[in-house]
Amino acid sequence: MLAVNLGTRGTQEALDLLEYANVDAQTAWTDRRAANGHPEPFGVRMWCLGNEVDGPWQIGHKNADDYGKLASQTAKAMRMIDPGLELVACGSSGRSMPTFGAWERTVLEHTLDDVDFISCHAYYQERNGDAQEFLASSVDMARFIESVVTTADAVAAAKKSDKRIMISFDEWNVWYLHDDDGGQNDKPEEKGWPVAPRLLEDRYSVLDGVVFGDLMITLLQHADRVRSASLAQLVNVIAPIMTEPGGPAWRQTTFFPFSLTSRWAQGRAVRVPVSAPTFTSPALGEVATVNAVATIDDDGVSLFVVNRSTTEPTTLSVDLRPLLGDLGREMAIDEAHLLHDDDIYASNTLEDRERVGLRPMDAEVDGETLRISLPPVSWGCLRLS
Repeated sequence: MLAVNLGTRGTQEALDLLEYANVDAQTAWTDRRAANGHPEPFGVRMWCLGNEVDGPWQIGHKNADDYGKLASQTAKAMRMIDPGLELVACGSSGRSMPTFGAWERTVLEHTLDDVDFISCHAYYQERNGDAQEFLASSVDMARFIESVVTTADAVAAAKKSDKRIMISFDEWNVWYLHDDDGGQNDKPEEKGWPVAPRLLEDRYSVLDGVVFGDLMITLLQHADRVRSASLAQLVNVIAPIMTEPGGPAWRQTTFFPFSLTSRWAQGRAVRVPVSAPTFTSPALGEVATVNAVATIDDDGVSLFVVNRSTTEPTTLSVDLRPLLGDLGREMAIDEAHLLHDDDIYASNTLEDRERVGLRPMDAEVDGETLRISLPPVSWGCLRLS
């Protein structure tokens, strides 16, 4: 995936970049690619038509009508070079943007026939020490996704089109984006153009890791329309992996759900109905304390589950029969892992890199029922094979 610049630049630069990256012929741009050490095309298939152009903080910010026209023109031109590209129109920079919804509608009215995806971006953080509200973050993500899907399908219906626009959730994470005064935090102290300045090196707690894992559950629950998702970022900057110059690397709490979900969530995603108590979120209403999703592949079943309660443990019983389906055989637990700590604010640091890790999850198969015990504020996953 690459993004073209539709803020300060436009269609011609997008075509130049596409030619440089993908064209398999001798041109001025491909000669430059070869001179830079890569004579063969890179073959980039997925292209974002700008990034967060709805944001007034962007140089080259545009309104939805102007951006939609430019994105449509650019998409048509890029497909003339390479008809097989997957193209992503800019959606809103967040669900809280004042233009959210109207932006998606207007942009897709221009681009529905030209693009394959529309983007979503979302970041979550604990505010005012309210851990319970923070644990409801994935409900906000689900409503965000469902709102964009509804808008996209409404535009298609109005155009009498059966096309289904997919979602590229190409920025998401836990990010302590704002200080109490609303200003962005952790700006580099150095002036000018420092090399590799420390920037946005958020330290993630167990609570952050549990919310992070729940966000991944929600993405999987919507995999019929969320066909691409990208964690922002990967190393040091709001990242699951931290490094120290001249020193070690270590895993943050968010590493564990990201690593296991990306490894085990293969094949087909299946919703797992759960019956659980609820708590009241001031922003989101009634929220279930338990959330779960499963994936099924040729070799077995993976289950991902979270307990959002800050006070109560829970025991979850899962009927395996709908999950086994065509597998048609008895299943046994291969691995079962839990992210939990009695101190929900515990974290891994340079001084104590192994403070938080995975522990065994209490789970058993009894006939065709899987039983799982989850302590408060915990995320777990298991593999049945």
